[in-house]
Amino acid sequence: MAGRKSFLLRMDPELWRELEGWAQQEMRSVNGQIEFLLKQAVLRRRNQREGKPEGTDEV
Repeated sequence: MAGRKSFLLRMDPELWRELEGWAQQEMRSVNGQIEFLLKQAVLRRRNQREGKPEGTDEV
């Protein structure tokens, strides 16, 4: 896993169950789902700051 940062994340068990189900529906691991959602959030925030419409940039 060169170039990837590992860290410990604690979360509510109910949130974990929700993310786990969502990840299964989208054929991802929970880790992959969390990373996907965080990337979307960062992109959305960046675009809002720069006044760009959503979906016009990559993380």
